[in-house]
Amino acid sequence: MQKADALPAQTEAEPAGAVPVATADAPAPGRRPLPWPLLFGPAVLAGPVLLLLSRSLNVPAMQAWRTVCLAVVVQALPFLLLGTALSGAINAFVPARVFSKVLPRRPVLAVPVAGVAGVVLPGCECASVPVANSLIRRGVTPAAAFAFLLSAPAVNPVVLTATAVAFPGNPAMVLARLLASLATAAVMGWLWLWLGREEWLRPTARHTGHQPGHSRWTEFRLGFQHDFLHAGGFLVVGAMAAATFNVAVPRSVLDTFSGSPWLSVLFLAGLAVILAVCSEADAFVAASLSGFSPVARLAFMVVGPMVDLKLIALQAGTFGRAFAARFSTGTTVVAILCSSLIGAALL
Repeated sequence: MQKADALPAQTEAEPAGAVPVATADAPAPGRRPLPWPLLFGPAVLAGPVLLLLSRSLNVPAMQAWRTVCLAVVVQALPFLLLGTALSGAINAFVPARVFSKVLPRRPVLAVPVAGVAGVVLPGCECASVPVANSLIRRGVTPAAAFAFLLSAPAVNPVVLTATAVAFPGNPAMVLARLLASLATAAVMGWLWLWLGREEWLRPTARHTGHQPGHSRWTEFRLGFQHDFLHAGGFLVVGAMAAATFNVAVPRSVLDTFSGSPWLSVLFLAGLAVILAVCSEADAFVAASLSGFSPVARLAFMVVGPMVDLKLIALQAGTFGRAFAARFSTGTTVVAILCSSLIGAALL
């Protein structure tokens, strides 16, 4: 083990405990190489299995399932690609300290400013958690960092453009999503100022952004590759779940929830938490749920980018389970209320 005086001096750009960045030539520390020979066998066997099942896939129900699933993926993929590319570029080329310089010193004012900053900074919700942690480590008040964490994946230009494409001729839906998401982010930031406690928060030493000595383009490529593959997997799973939901769930069950204004909102909010669809793609999933009211579909798009299973896991690993349990529960309640109030007024 190296002695303390032999270690290089720590700088602000690379704090103690920073996670080393994998380069193009070497895998990340502790990561085991993929067992490609073991994965090749199932890939080869998948062809005959699909061939044997092809006859059963031609029934009308399966044809409808394939149509819905493919439509959701094809519509959402360009926006997912653009969003993850821009997110990787910001992470590699924009220093995190830039955000702390533009925020007001008063926490009450910093919260809404941080929320509005999410409008111009596209990114997947998976990237917002480490970015928020980095902002806290660099002096940004946690309330403002959490407001940015919630707003960035929900109201950035890529998400709003995707919403406009998914709901053509319905600009009120885009405006309602923008206002409801901003309101949720601001309210949660102010609630943290009022009720938040330091013992609930466990910041960890993580690093986001460029590290001296590493190629920015390599960091961009690796970040984009990770975000796109990770979010793309959730997109496919979400599209399959949406297609299954549209085809397999009996109409009587849908009528039970869609017929009640409050039950439909709660049902789609819970569905958003479970499906964990990427924010660049969730508008297309919401548009496919045509049996529900516009307010319920708005709740699906507001809750999803802020609270889902993968985000709860990321928050628990970054800030601690005590924080994740309280913050996720509070965000869900506030997002449903804001969606219901703003959706009732605009939709």
